Amino acid sequence: MKVLSQNTAFGGMQGVFAHDSEALKCEMTFAVFVPPQAISEPRPVLWYLSGLTCTHANVMEKGEYRRLAAELGLIIVCPDTSPRGSDVADEVTNWQMGKGAGFYLDATEKPWAEHYQMYTYITEELPNFASQHFRMDMSRQGIFGHSMGGHGAMTIALKNPERFKSCSAFAPIVEPSTADWSAPALEKYLGPDQAAWRQYDACALVKDGARFPEFLIDQGTADSFLETGLRPKLFEDAIKGTDIGLTLRMHERYDHSYYFISTFMDDHLRWHAERLG
Repeated sequence: MKVLSQNTAFGGMQGVFAHDSEALKCEMTFAVFVPPQAISEPRPVLWYLSGLTCTHANVMEKGEYRRLAAELGLIIVCPDTSPRGSDVADEVTNWQMGKGAGFYLDATEKPWAEHYQMYTYITEELPNFASQHFRMDMSRQGIFGHSMGGHGAMTIALKNPERFKSCSAFAPIVEPSTADWSAPALEKYLGPDQAAWRQYDACALVKDGARFPEFLIDQGTADSFLETGLRPKLFEDAIKGTDIGLTLRMHERYDHSYYFISTFMDDHLRWHAERLG
């Protein structure tokens, strides 16, 4: 593991690290905040998945999570959003595809399949790697994210309910198979058969029988992507008749930015801390 930076914050350590990923066949960078309590005991871990065009740095620099994470004793891990490198396939003029837009799935189509195995990286490789270097209580894991990362967090939780004890999202894409800015990416990554897309679609997963105890979703009403890409009401409709709990909070005047995310970050950290114990 390469140490790219380490800084003290609120008695804990904010670090940025790099490692060679076997799943993605490239070097990957991720950020970790370790609270002061981890000096003496393993602590619960929260995985934060970022949105389109972001890296680990967006939430690390603008998410404002460290003060409360230190108080609550939460380890926060912030992976990158896609594989990186000169030999990694990309669409340079399309911000909704390729680098920065991995959609937290395992691609099956050329040329994407060689590197874009983000689901495996997030659910297997990075947890196995990070837990060897930081004092994580892997029996107490939660996951959350923003936009594309909210999509990733919800689908990963629905597919791994035995691993994660909590899940929340800021402005998630809840039905990417029908959204105008994600459906084209799913087709390129997974092929034209839309049956293959369902495993990476929160609404479809619920309709196909996947279950998770409860979700917290915060959404701004001034979000320019609300009606065409995000559409949280679709998830609210999908869980009707199931035992899945949902707290969906709509916030007037808030948009899609980190001003919105940082405003409600404390609420999400407390939500997870209550469920992680």
